[in-house]
Amino acid sequence: MTAKKHHKKGKSAAAPRSRRYDTSTRLVALFEAAKGAVVILAGLGILALVHHNVQHVAEEVVRHLHFNPASRVPRIFIEATARTTDARLWVLAITAIFYSLVRFVEAYGLWRRQSWAEWFGILSGGIYLPLEIYELGVRVTPVKVVLFLINLLIVGWLCWVRWKATSRG
Repeated sequence: MTAKKHHKKGKSAAAPRSRRYDTSTRLVALFEAAKGAVVILAGLGILALVHHNVQHVAEEVVRHLHFNPASRVPRIFIEATARTTDARLWVLAITAIFYSLVRFVEAYGLWRRQSWAEWFGILSGGIYLPLEIYELGVRVTPVKVVLFLINLLIVGWLCWVRWKATSRG
């Protein structure tokens, strides 16, 4: 297929990509889609709390998990829910749904080998790197380290893919 025909189908005009590109980039696409699915489920869960006593629900969650409600994190969680209004819940749910849609669009573009999705992935993942580095400087936890490394790996991979594509032509 010539570069023009390849371009007409909405794909990059660069040379066909390797099997390694397809497998690795599709794994990134699946990961982004999974993030979108988790966040949309959270958004729907937040919507389910509209018109309910959110503080009572939080207290029940803390009690069900056998946490001490007087300890720091559960107390902050319960106090934050005491100030939660239906309007805030709607904003959180809509934000979660919007974030999910963005993740799904990125995943679709990566799955379809679109260069705009690679650039978008670099930008959307790269935005978090300085914050993650700062958070690691404040306090290192295994979760923070794993999240940082996953994000760094994805951004690094997408940068490499874009670099290879631009070096080819």
